[in-house]
Amino acid sequence: MGRILAVANQKGGVAKTTTVASLCAALAERGRKALAVDLDPQASLTYSVGLEPDDLQPTIHDALLERVAVEETIRGVEEGFDLVPANIDLAGAETYLLGRTGREYALRETLEGLTDRYELTVIDCPPSLGVLTINALTAADDVLVPLQCEALSHRGVGQLLATIDDVKRFTNRRLRILGLLPTMFDGRTRHAREVLDGVGERYGLPVLPPIRKSIRFAEAPASGVSILGFAPRHPGAEAYRALAEELVR
Repeated sequence: MGRILAVANQKGGVAKTTTVASLCAALAERGRKALAVDLDPQASLTYSVGLEPDDLQPTIHDALLERVAVEETIRGVEEGFDLVPANIDLAGAETYLLGRTGREYALRETLEGLTDRYELTVIDCPPSLGVLTINALTAADDVLVPLQCEALSHRGVGQLLATIDDVKRFTNRRLRILGLLPTMFDGRTRHAREVLDGVGERYGLPVLPPIRKSIRFAEAPASGVSILGFAPRHPGAEAYRALAEELVR
């Protein structure tokens, strides 16, 4: 059975979407079957892999509302992995789920049977601790927490970890935290180095090798590919290849 990985942090702009796209591209590059799930109404992941969210039907929204089977939403993307896309309609699904009994389990039920087709399914969570993120954590086997090496960026990590503890107690006992992934790391600054040195001890979690800051990460989505497709030999591409290899080892 394939594994499900949620990439979560309630703070926006910490490279969740970049991480999901890059990991799936790295897995596809190695001939592994990977599925990305866009669970953010902003649909940044869907746009980043070359699709226009406003033109897509059906999406994860329709699957969560049980209008279609999730298999009908899947799109293949240029870099060789599959995507369950999103668009702004997903904000309506969040409202619908709030009034549903067992709302925390909706995504798990939606993906049931589908994940056997993929070695790894990676969920791009929205920048909040709302019902969609709770659904992702309830469906997942593991969670990866990207964060910037800045004081304000990791202040909310404690709140996320408390939410993960609640999920482990009430809806998903098997959930594991793989670790913290420092992103947009600028080793030239003393502040970034100090945050990196202290964050693992502060939260008692493994700290994965940092992804260094580069303008290439911002440029890649406009081309509809990840950093691996945009700049294959870039150090950031190599860093995500190494992370992907660790995940499936």
